[in-house]
Amino acid sequence: MSLVHFKEVVKKYDTTLSVNHLSLAIHEGEIFGLLGPNGAGKSTSIHMLSGLLSVDGGDITVEGYSVRKAPLEVKRRIGLVPQDLAIYDSLTAAENVTFFARLYGLGGKLLRERVAEALEFVGLQDKAKAKPGTFSGGMKRRLNIACAIMHRPKLIIMDEPTVGIDPQSRNHILESVRTLNKLGSTIIYTSHYMEEVEAISTRVGIMDRGRLIVSGTKEELRRQMGQDEQLILEVDRITEEAMAEIARHPRIKSAEETQPRTLQVVLEESATALQDLLFILHKHGIGLSKLTRIEPDLETLFLQLTGRSLRDRS
Repeated sequence: MSLVHFKEVVKKYDTTLSVNHLSLAIHEGEIFGLLGPNGAGKSTSIHMLSGLLSVDGGDITVEGYSVRKAPLEVKRRIGLVPQDLAIYDSLTAAENVTFFARLYGLGGKLLRERVAEALEFVGLQDKAKAKPGTFSGGMKRRLNIACAIMHRPKLIIMDEPTVGIDPQSRNHILESVRTLNKLGSTIIYTSHYMEEVEAISTRVGIMDRGRLIVSGTKEELRRQMGQDEQLILEVDRITEEAMAEIARHPRIKSAEETQPRTLQVVLEESATALQDLLFILHKHGIGLSKLTRIEPDLETLFLQLTGRSLRDRS
């Protein structure tokens, strides 16, 4: 079931299309990783979803509510963790969370319970009376999350939540994302760190130049792109005759001895290429002790789709 639905969404700046007829469904209960180089339109899309920017064309719905026709209903269902910290140094940690809780209409005993719950969740319960000016970058990021989740939103949007923090805080935040998802929140997660998205996302969308160019699980993306298969084979010996025959095979793109008695082979995606490779080894009396498939990472998939690195700022 789709929780969020972008329907032919357009955002223009003068004559430039920042978001170009974007259509995307995000399903309830998933962690959706949204990737794209700077200028791809992902932050603009998130800002339209959260009501920070107007929609110039098309529509976005959350649980059937339109951001154009029922913006308050949409906002009640969303928790936003922005890339730029949205906390106040002049307020304590508890006062920061309380401020945002009151914006959602929480009060009395329920407000106090939710503030304590949110601070405990991000590991800042012992800093409730401290001001963020004394916090590390990672602690400020965690307080940012507490301010976004105290009303138990159906949808949590995390826009680059681990920028500029230490590895320990990053791991804490990633584990928090998994926990929030298990507790019932759908997550939209953007990051410049491929390994983060790969580690936590159940599905990935890749944007470039205002368009969604592909979406799916990592396995689905690989199949859609027909990516070549990479293998590592550990053998008992390697002969020139076998290497020559492997090189002549039309579906074996490359094969090289990367270490003594270790072959790295790239095959076209084919039902028979691996079978043919194993036949060649057997034919030349070469014993195989171990075969390892190298899974393509998101960086490889992204580069193949866009021709650019994720951190490319051009």
